[in-house]
Amino acid sequence: MPEKHMIRCNACGKEQAVLKHGAQEEFLKIQKTWGYFSEKDGETHRFSLCEVCYDRIRKQFVLPVEILECEP
Repeated sequence: MPEKHMIRCNACGKEQAVLKHGAQEEFLKIQKTWGYFSEKDGETHRFSLCEVCYDRIRKQFVLPVEILECEP
């Protein structure tokens, strides 16, 4: 039986099984270790967003996200 684990969107809670060859859907994974000048100094925050939630949040940005084309 293939080994799998679950990935979950922190915004909407959507779950996706991740099999040996990856998930069927893309997720944005973010990890940030906060530094000395932050109120979160020494904390590491990690979360995942599904593509739908990423697009919803991205539309709220004042400055647009820079989008680069992948080279073949």
